[in-house]
Amino acid sequence: MSAEPVREAVPVQEAPDDRVTVAVITRDRRAGVLRTLDALTALPERPPVIVVDNGSDDATFLALRDHPAAPRVLRPSENTGAVGRNLAVRLATTPYVAFSDDDSWWTPGALRRAADLLDAYPRLGLVAARTLVGPEEAEDPLNAVLADSPLPHEPDLPGRPVLGFLGCACVVRRDAFLGAGGYHPLLFFGGEETLLAYDLAAAGWGVTYEPTLTAHHHPEPGGRDGRAHLVRRNEVLTLWLRRPLGVAVRASARLAAAAVTGEPGARRALREVAARLPATLARRRPLPAQVERAARLLDRGGAYGGPA
Repeated sequence: MSAEPVREAVPVQEAPDDRVTVAVITRDRRAGVLRTLDALTALPERPPVIVVDNGSDDATFLALRDHPAAPRVLRPSENTGAVGRNLAVRLATTPYVAFSDDDSWWTPGALRRAADLLDAYPRLGLVAARTLVGPEEAEDPLNAVLADSPLPHEPDLPGRPVLGFLGCACVVRRDAFLGAGGYHPLLFFGGEETLLAYDLAAAGWGVTYEPTLTAHHHPEPGGRDGRAHLVRRNEVLTLWLRRPLGVAVRASARLAAAAVTGEPGARRALREVAARLPATLARRRPLPAQVERAARLLDRGGAYGGPA
């Protein structure tokens, strides 16, 4: 009797997953955003992609329009900063939305896993992923901070409860994101994630870190100019918007002292806080007691760069 022929194993192709849209914001980074689209197109989930072009001057819009991924491209009349993500979420028709920037993308299977978690845990509003940086896939320092969150485990949520995340490495429940107001227009860009985490938690949604989800982040050397002062400004504005007045006053005093001693960017951050303070106070909405307790617990450890 002749031997049965050896049959080569045929890899199983996963079906596309129609539960997650990827929202991307970009500005003047044509090569980077095209690389991101290439990576997203190669995912087995084949997610729909919405790109917000925040006023690029480098032919980014034309390149996006002609990309084989056929993303839906929005071009606001002005640079909307992080609020561009809100525009993309409003247009999404899927129950969940993942975020990428023009220098980040998701690993195969991560979006499917995120959707499974959001399906399984109805109170989960946002799940933050582990982030690997650069071609060497180094651990982003925020991974360890989130993994060591002192917030207690919640049985109706997966992962580790947190009140911070990386904006280009998270997946949200669309209804929760929109109900919480999305990213706040007063902050524009830079450290805007904490306020969204506060607002989701204040609305009763869970925010967690789940390291079984992985995103890649390949920032350009040097990053964007001026980001450090924006992060510092927005940290103080976030406190004025949501935290007790004493917390906000002490943070403002620290910033003022830094400006007097000439710390780089502190004087500019202080000027911009002062210019935005009237509008900030008009929109002030202190956190519910239980969320404020969680925020204070994180403050004591200086987590996410908050008050120590």
